Amino acid sequence: MNRIRLENRAAEKPRPADRRSVRILLCVVAFVVTVMLAGYQRRTGPTYPVTVRDQVAGVEVTGKLVRSHGGEGGAIVRLHVPDPRATGEILWRLYPTDDPWRKIEMVRQGEDLLAELPHLPPAGKLEYSVRIRVGDQELVLPESGETAVIRYKGEVSPFILVPHILCMFIALVISVRAGLGAVAGESDVGRFVKWVLLFFVPGGFILGPLVQKAAFGALWTGWPYGTDWTDNKTLFALLAWILAGIIAKFAPRAERIGVLFAFAMMIAVYLVPHSVRGSQIDWSKTAPPPHVAAPAEPAATTDARP
Repeated sequence: MNRIRLENRAAEKPRPADRRSVRILLCVVAFVVTVMLAGYQRRTGPTYPVTVRDQVAGVEVTGKLVRSHGGEGGAIVRLHVPDPRATGEILWRLYPTDDPWRKIEMVRQGEDLLAELPHLPPAGKLEYSVRIRVGDQELVLPESGETAVIRYKGEVSPFILVPHILCMFIALVISVRAGLGAVAGESDVGRFVKWVLLFFVPGGFILGPLVQKAAFGALWTGWPYGTDWTDNKTLFALLAWILAGIIAKFAPRAERIGVLFAFAMMIAVYLVPHSVRGSQIDWSKTAPPPHVAAPAEPAATTDARP
């Protein structure tokens, strides 16, 4: 059967998309699209830092509000505020809870104001806002009207993390290349399926769970054990490419449809921000560490916003 299939393909009239120059162009476009998708997913995720670029009483305030922290110690919030008259404080509480807000005074280090948030176990979250004062004027950050939510994680070995990232990136490049080939009318696009799976399976289902285990203490938190969108969307993409492989093998005339469907699923997966609805400690069911369990001196306000 495979021999007949190859003979039929050999007898087909060459298509414009099968030209070497077109295939090279599709590879370049696939790489560029992949870089854009990966960047978009990273920037839109809930752990990407909040960029600060503002003023209070004519004083520049710049820096980032961290929303992810790994390893030992608490997360450092550092803002560049060169005017020595400026002071700052952070209001924080465990997330999600209705605990009273607690206050940390920021200290000056050169031209920066900084403070260390309390350390939490992996998957623990807290929310916070920053207040910068110069004289009688005050700037509250973030400016969005919401608090910044930071999630803590365990240390992940680069020997696991780097191969995971590389495998997922290469799988996405090949997926985009296959989809572009299918759109352009390239023949035998089903040949890409095995290469996608070659990188996607170890990247998403071997190395991915190992990263998850090191960072948050669980190998898998998607269906049927949880609602982690990162795990679930990875599973959906895998099923789509398995289906594309089945179609390419048993119904080769419809392989373009199968590849296009898997490609569309892959794009949809990467348009969903990374870490949405990821691992999170439920503080109503898990006792917080002693150093954050009992509220310290409560802040003067009952809200982190003005």
